[in-house]
Amino acid sequence: MKRLCSFLCLVCLAAALAVPASAAGPMEYSIDAPGDPDYGTPTSFEPVVTVDGGVRKNEDISKNAALIPPGFGTASADTLNTGTPLTPNLAPGSMPATGAVINGTSIPVFVPGSTIPDVPSTSTPSTSASSTGFTEVTGGLYYSAGHLGTLEIPAIGLSVRIYEGTDSNTLAKGAGHFEDTSIWDGNVALAGHNRGVNNHFGKIHTLELGDEITLTTKLGTRTYEVVSVSKVIETDRSGLAATTENMITLYTCVMNQRDYRWCVKAVEIR
Repeated sequence: MKRLCSFLCLVCLAAALAVPASAAGPMEYSIDAPGDPDYGTPTSFEPVVTVDGGVRKNEDISKNAALIPPGFGTASADTLNTGTPLTPNLAPGSMPATGAVINGTSIPVFVPGSTIPDVPSTSTPSTSASSTGFTEVTGGLYYSAGHLGTLEIPAIGLSVRIYEGTDSNTLAKGAGHFEDTSIWDGNVALAGHNRGVNNHFGKIHTLELGDEITLTTKLGTRTYEVVSVSKVIETDRSGLAATTENMITLYTCVMNQRDYRWCVKAVEIR
């Protein structure tokens, strides 16, 4: 019986090997080529002017038109279309790439031997002074009681004296002035406690846009309008930067969040 089974297996195997490969037919594959791929919208700038009830043209959507947004918590942080160009296109005095677009102006093709065309300015015209405003703290600015001025915020019922420095002993007396910032022109930055007996800045995070802040020093009195109230990380020092615009910046801790600070910014209105 075993021999018969073995014989039959051999016969089947031989028959299978005897069938020509062509009898089974060639293996065919059909792979369709991809259709028109969608590579997204082009990023080049090519003005197209049409007349259809008016004159229209497309906008520059290339990196040349991209703006680096203003610093977090700055006066213009929430204003649309503000910031600095991502590609001011090379250092001053260098030649921008042909066809580059800066502030919506195309750079003309440079012909060897000709004068290098001027690069359009990437700065936004401003009515502020050309130099950064800054007023240094001097001995003549101190009142007899040792303070530099008074801060008043009617919306939260605050009237507090301002002292130089931001250490614990200073903040125990009143609001503290960041020593590296201006005391009058430009950006005046102040700090205060948000808890305890002298929690002078404990409610500044409740201020609303448009609320007024008044600063009085020996140089005069200025009133500011709140333009932003934000929570920033402890290491964010952008609010201490000098500015040409007269403004005031207030800092205090965030309750139970040691790594964060409340930051209130206000700009001069009178």
